[in-house]
Amino acid sequence: MSIHNHMSSASLHQRILGDIEGRILSGALPPGARIPTEQELAAAYDCSRMTVSKVLTMLANAGLVERRRKAGTFVRQPSSQAAILEIHDIKAEVLALGQAYRFEMMRRATRSGGGGDRDFLGGRGSGRLLDITGRHFAGRKVFCLEERQINLKAVPQAEMEDFVDVSPGRWLLDTVPWTEAEHRIHAAGATRAEARALAADIGTPCLVVERRTWRGKTPITLVRLLYPGDAHRLVAHFKPLRT
Repeated sequence: MSIHNHMSSASLHQRILGDIEGRILSGALPPGARIPTEQELAAAYDCSRMTVSKVLTMLANAGLVERRRKAGTFVRQPSSQAAILEIHDIKAEVLALGQAYRFEMMRRATRSGGGGDRDFLGGRGSGRLLDITGRHFAGRKVFCLEERQINLKAVPQAEMEDFVDVSPGRWLLDTVPWTEAEHRIHAAGATRAEARALAADIGTPCLVVERRTWRGKTPITLVRLLYPGDAHRLVAHFKPLRT
């Protein structure tokens, strides 16, 4: 193969990879959606099946798709089992307690990322973000205060969602499959603003769960959940490793 042909093949490979990955991350190909077959992709891009197969293998290795023998290739469904702590639906938690559930939006704004967002977005922290602050209720009592950032590059459709019928966390779980998650858990006393939102006293002991999720290398969301100390319990069930 000539150097020119090799470079053309590599360029086409990256184009196909970028096209499919972009459609998955944008939600155009939602969880469970079927990816065109190798034959269909080869015909669409006028290339060999070997090139297409390499692309699909890379997407599978990145956790974006699942290749099923004789069935085809599909966008992976969200999976919480890979995380040390599962990503729970707060509504389901409240209903399991026998309480009525309600989500209240307190603040919503879009903005450009900056240096302070580097830890979440990486690099220079550039990009557009959707900031959300809301409260989850169990009956008449505030169950949890939520402060969330959504990366609009990864989830552009979030900007048009009003989150009236579904909370941001539940919507993201249903809309955007994630491949990696990180939890940070600590205790803190409620600040004046947090105490006001929680209808609690300043300094009330709270459990703070900070979580971020990625799709491949793309950050999806960063959320800080603040629970009054008596409103949440972390439970882990495990067995010792066999030696």
